[in-house]
Amino acid sequence: MNPNIKFVSPNEAVKVIKSGDHVHLSSVASAPRILIDAMVERGRNKELKNVHVHHLHTEGPAPYAAPEFEGIFQLDSFFVGGNVRKVTQSGYADYIPIFLSETQRLYRAGVLPCDVAMIQVSPVDKHGYVSLGTSVDATLAAVECAKTVIAVINPNVPRAFGDAFIHISQIDIFCEDNTPLQEAHFAVPNEIETQIGKNCAALIEDGACLQMGIGSIPNAVLAQLTNHKDLGIHTEMFADGVLPLVESGVINGRNKGTDKGKMVSTFLMGSQKVYDFIDNNPGVLMMDVGYTNDPYIIAKNPKMTAINSALQVDITGQVCADSLGTTFYSGVGGQIDFIYGASQSKGGKAIIAMPSVTNKGVSKIAPVLNAGAGVVTTRAHMHYFVTEYGAVDLYGKSLQERAKAIISVAHPDHREALEKAAFERFGSHYQYIKMQD
Repeated sequence: MNPNIKFVSPNEAVKVIKSGDHVHLSSVASAPRILIDAMVERGRNKELKNVHVHHLHTEGPAPYAAPEFEGIFQLDSFFVGGNVRKVTQSGYADYIPIFLSETQRLYRAGVLPCDVAMIQVSPVDKHGYVSLGTSVDATLAAVECAKTVIAVINPNVPRAFGDAFIHISQIDIFCEDNTPLQEAHFAVPNEIETQIGKNCAALIEDGACLQMGIGSIPNAVLAQLTNHKDLGIHTEMFADGVLPLVESGVINGRNKGTDKGKMVSTFLMGSQKVYDFIDNNPGVLMMDVGYTNDPYIIAKNPKMTAINSALQVDITGQVCADSLGTTFYSGVGGQIDFIYGASQSKGGKAIIAMPSVTNKGVSKIAPVLNAGAGVVTTRAHMHYFVTEYGAVDLYGKSLQERAKAIISVAHPDHREALEKAAFERFGSHYQYIKMQD
């Protein structure tokens, strides 16, 4: 450990936070729990008011967003994660709609101030550097722009490469913690998700570069790729599903156009196996989100294949991915960054994949989106659409051709109603439209 570092208690560290400050928290597994708890204790003691808290998705509790702290902490998140979903929907917390690629720009362009950045990092190496580990994303920008940086040095934070390194001279206050990082475990894909995985895998070519979002469907897709060759990874995040493919040599990055042979990501969300995998691994680059999610960087990878999900899709191909009607459920995230980047890649494929119905049997394919639903991916961006009933390519198709194609992969119980709605919308000529291959 560097002898020049002086550690203070979390309670001492957060005294730097003043009423009215904007505070950034590092994301997902790297949320600095001991600093969060100390900050919340100050709020509970009525020492603070109107403190704005910003972060992407975080794992673990988010006590600062609780109704009891109204007027003390105001959460304006860049993504609505499960831990803040209810308080955001009830209005106690709020959400800033933003492309994931531009979250870093909010700080660097001065759109949002950053008074205090609270981060969690690996131990100091012999050159005086620490690593941001599992969370580079917008956290690096926050460190660069913050008036004060508080860092928790935790030996459980992996020493990641890429843009993850910062020098201790960039840190103002140091704390210590030895708590294991929060793990995320995903359910085993069910029968429907497995079939969606198979339908997506059939679109993925050997030599493709992959991006996939969070959840069971990405894992279901990855499980179907064991016989593929020379796949690459350029993504915003990855989890445990990639590890067997790396070990077997299926993922080797040999065909990538950027960072050849390297896996590129900006944050991680998985088990301890994932954290151990990136530790001191030069084959993984944890990069600034302005790089990973730049559509023009993404497009440099041939056969870039982006697979993202949706909450609802209408029969013209509009994709709602952040809200259920007017109720916000997640966020814009990196969907458009990668959908557009993949569509501009040579041989690239932009894929939206989702189950055809909800758990209650309601069709997720609708004649029109629910009132108040936000369009994340426009109909003009939509290329491939996949459900458990198949995959269709909508690119270059007319509105009526799209409707025919989308309805063909809807749940059979809902196709007749969707066809009737399409007929009413487009007129009698619709019945003569034939699906194209």
